[in-house]
Amino acid sequence: MNTLDFDKRPEDTRVVVAMSGGVDSSVVAGILKREGYDVLGITLQLYDHGAAVHRAGSCCAGQDIDDARRVCETLGIPHYVLDYEQRFRDTVINPFMESYVAGETPIPCVACNQTVKFADLLATAKELGADALATGHYIRSKSVPLANDPGHRALFRPIDSERDQSYFLFATTQEQIDYLRFPLGAMSKAEVRVLAEEMGLVVAQKADSQDICFVPQGKYADVINKLKPNAALAGDIVHLDGRVLGNHEGILHYTIGQRKGLGVATGEPLYVIYLDARSRRVIVGPKEALETHRVYLRDINWLGDRTLAEDAADGMPCFAKVRSTRPPTPAVLHADDKGVYVDLEIGEAGVAPGQACVLYSATGADARVYGGGFIERSERSVTAEASLKALLASPVAA
Repeated sequence: MNTLDFDKRPEDTRVVVAMSGGVDSSVVAGILKREGYDVLGITLQLYDHGAAVHRAGSCCAGQDIDDARRVCETLGIPHYVLDYEQRFRDTVINPFMESYVAGETPIPCVACNQTVKFADLLATAKELGADALATGHYIRSKSVPLANDPGHRALFRPIDSERDQSYFLFATTQEQIDYLRFPLGAMSKAEVRVLAEEMGLVVAQKADSQDICFVPQGKYADVINKLKPNAALAGDIVHLDGRVLGNHEGILHYTIGQRKGLGVATGEPLYVIYLDARSRRVIVGPKEALETHRVYLRDINWLGDRTLAEDAADGMPCFAKVRSTRPPTPAVLHADDKGVYVDLEIGEAGVAPGQACVLYSATGADARVYGGGFIERSERSVTAEASLKALLASPVAA
């Protein structure tokens, strides 16, 4: 058994490494090469948005492709570049824009993993005769054999909780998990950079990539306006109690939970409570109206040993994350005639449709990833929920 859990020698095990041009995937390639695996590096050309090509923290564009090529030269492994720009636009960028304009908070990194990386690239790796596709994600996978499935693997949080990327990988299917390998799951970022220096890699001190690679400087509205002209339609800023407080130039300029830059002044702190895309209203209110204790999920990906219906029929205690930067907190998962929903023991503020709710067995590095889903809607306090429903049912002023 080798370090990737294959029952053969490393030199007889072909591994494709998804190389973004950053330090993490470069070190993965270096580690596997050192261990004697038959390593191939593949970089995906995903976008080319002018200034984004050379900005610090970008990935999968011009400079990054060149960095990946130089790393492969240093390691002495083959390097291939695949043009996935159209595929990336169709499956990641366009759905992101549609979701954002609809008042949601989409997570394009999940969509990218679902489609371009863990579907298309994985298929290419298999076509090349690879035994596995390895990436630089900070997450662990290990064999958890079932009686009728000895090759079954499960996902776990990484050792370095500050680098935990399990939130973005909840939608990985069981078939993909069994084929993927994550060599950095038991390492810290500091250890990875030390290895990069030891290997003489040009990217050893390169800045980390940003969550949303195709959005320069984090300006979502600028990208949407450029790629989807006329997407921003003006509307009203309305208080939860029904008062019209002002106007806005498009709901895409706002996010749930936002406080600053609302463009209205009432003498009280106000937060964005809801984005009413249908009526183009930005609904604001006090902070306590953001408190959420229940979220309903869609597009569930379940990675438990039993089916979702079996595990959650009577309420399944677990731990949930509704933001990538927060630790998992106590929750209960339900699947009944109301749908699939999660009750959060500790209320979360600013939960928005389109975000992911990822479920775990525990909170530490031994926590298994049970899967999760995208938030369809959330429920606030009884008072806030009643006020919002009444407002949404009211006619919009002409």
